[in-house]
Amino acid sequence: MARPFSCPEVGRGWLAALALLLTGCQPDGAQTGERVVLRQIEPPQVQVQRTGADRDGQGCLSGAPLVPKAPSPPLPLSGTLGLWVAEVDPVTLEPLRAVGTNPDSVFPLASTYKQAVLWATLRAFDAGTLSPTERFDVTRDNQSLGSYPFDGSNVRTLTDRMIRHSDNTATDILHRRVGLQAVQDIADDLGLCRTRLILPTRDWWVAQAGLSPTFNGTTRWAGARGEERLRLATLIHADARRYRADYLQNRLNTYFDHRYDPALDLRTHNISTPYEFGTLVAHEFLRSGLSPRAQRWQREVMATGFGKGALNVTHRQGVQAFGGKGGNGWRLLTYSGYLHTRDDRHVVYVFMQRGAAQTYTMPNTRRAFAWINAAVDVVLEAPTAAAP
Repeated sequence: MARPFSCPEVGRGWLAALALLLTGCQPDGAQTGERVVLRQIEPPQVQVQRTGADRDGQGCLSGAPLVPKAPSPPLPLSGTLGLWVAEVDPVTLEPLRAVGTNPDSVFPLASTYKQAVLWATLRAFDAGTLSPTERFDVTRDNQSLGSYPFDGSNVRTLTDRMIRHSDNTATDILHRRVGLQAVQDIADDLGLCRTRLILPTRDWWVAQAGLSPTFNGTTRWAGARGEERLRLATLIHADARRYRADYLQNRLNTYFDHRYDPALDLRTHNISTPYEFGTLVAHEFLRSGLSPRAQRWQREVMATGFGKGALNVTHRQGVQAFGGKGGNGWRLLTYSGYLHTRDDRHVVYVFMQRGAAQTYTMPNTRRAFAWINAAVDVVLEAPTAAAP
């Protein structure tokens, strides 16, 4: 397959919204010189308070620590919103100062999950089971929705397309190559028990479109963990391989136009909470367990993700390092990022929106980053706790 798949235009504009999920959350308007002017916010004390153990008896990360609520969004945002912004200790990775809104609520991740596929790919590289020069062709069996890589693309090229362009086929090729459980292990190894990363993109769309007999025939999927989750995910994956991308796309058109069910988003998509995914991002950049070579690869690719130019701190003082990823879908929008400031502070942010009034959510990017910026500014402006 030498030419990108051309998505036919469909009524009600839903496919245009989906297309930006497929091609990445990088709207031109968010990269212009236009600045969002925020009202002045009096920074509260945001030192983090732990009230108990940070793990339960099963090794699962407990809920978010007690922190002040994030400032109100400076610009209106609809639907259910979640936000976690924290300065973290680069050694312990514990949050030092943080604000949050619904930090323990579950949201669909959309394409933001793809950074976990990159991490799992680099683990395989370090283990010697995957070469950066291994090449792949696009086939009916592995093609997802949207544009896709040229035949013969190697692993390094696929990782770049996955993050820079949010290429779904590149993502699915890598996700399948390292294994469904290898990507889920990114969350499981950190005790993120409310985070699901196991499904490639085509799999969740097949389930959403009603095409997976496995998904349709069980009530156990949403709560499944461990071996049961892997068993069901493997069956859903086998169901997904039966359908061409163009047929899947047409079935999704019908679903979104006529029988969209917002509750199904949480059952079909990969999911997390703002706090759990913020914990994942902190480990991804500060304690990845990767070799120096793999870590450089990770940093280089993640630096191409969207967000750096939308952050006020970038324009105010610059950042030493940045990595980010976003995703969007039908009434969904997500952004996550890590920044290392010039004054040597480490900040993670996770924004999540579901049930938005807008079916096409990319225009919400400016509003989302107005809120992210307000919270980042509060965290960075907060005074450091006095030494005992």
